[in-house]
Amino acid sequence: MGAHLAKSFIFTVVCMVACGSVVVLVRAQLSPSFYAESCPNLELIVRSAMTQAVAKDATLGASMLRLFFHDCFVNGCDASVLLDDTPSIAGEKNAPPNRNSLRGFVLVDSIKLQVELQCRATVSCADILAIAARDGVNLLGGPSWVVALGRRDALTASSSAAMSNLPPPTAGLSTLASTFASKGLSMRDMTVLSGAHTVGNARCSSFRGHIYNDTNIDAGFANRRRLGCQRVGGDDSLAPLDATTSTRFDNGYFQNLIGRRGLLHSDQEMFNDGPADWLVRLYVNDPVAFATDFAAAMVKMGNITQLTGDMGEIRLNCRRIN
Repeated sequence: MGAHLAKSFIFTVVCMVACGSVVVLVRAQLSPSFYAESCPNLELIVRSAMTQAVAKDATLGASMLRLFFHDCFVNGCDASVLLDDTPSIAGEKNAPPNRNSLRGFVLVDSIKLQVELQCRATVSCADILAIAARDGVNLLGGPSWVVALGRRDALTASSSAAMSNLPPPTAGLSTLASTFASKGLSMRDMTVLSGAHTVGNARCSSFRGHIYNDTNIDAGFANRRRLGCQRVGGDDSLAPLDATTSTRFDNGYFQNLIGRRGLLHSDQEMFNDGPADWLVRLYVNDPVAFATDFAAAMVKMGNITQLTGDMGEIRLNCRRIN
């Protein structure tokens, strides 16, 4: 193994006595300097590609962030969300929570190609996605943070796991809290990470119930959203998650919640006479606290159940296993 890998290893030995065999699992600790020797220009490559992409289409910053979230919440941050379906793999891309919703796969392909040209078979798709998500946020005016690296890519994906692990836009606060808690994320993490909806769009099918059936919504806002989202049909019509500054990463999302202008039912649940209300008020009144807490929560989310060490693989093509 290379020196950069050896230095970052933490060895955990699990011995299982079964049929006289001993199983040794090797795990490695993530490190910001993981590719310092093997691919020293990695972050510059990703940053340059993201800068060009966001300059052409600002929504791609939100798309990378969403991809990372949907990856990490399904069996950890292992790039399983990037895998195409095969005869033997019913992947996550076409699971109901992701179908016609996730985008940015072509951008990931492009970044991976540029990385491979300089650092052949060295950098995982999972790490590329983690860096791209950070840069997408930062390029839209949000905070930056140090991304720990050393993840490896999954050898499979799971449509059923996507169904059971990704909270739907109709979820209530208790469901959201329990889902995030199962990933080791607190109520504070959940609330601040919901602030990711200060950028990006949502499909009509994901907010129709909220604008037509819920009572915890500003009437004028509901009427405006109904113009582009009929009761029947037009499922793919888009609306900005933050109608005020949809391509600017700021605390406008939380201001909208206080005004009962959250686009999704699950959004407005963050401010609905519940235990997260005080955090919403905090982030409205203190944008620095929002930026600081968001960065910290993204680091925590990036640590969910990674594949490291000799687990998984380094994919040459992010869409398929080697």
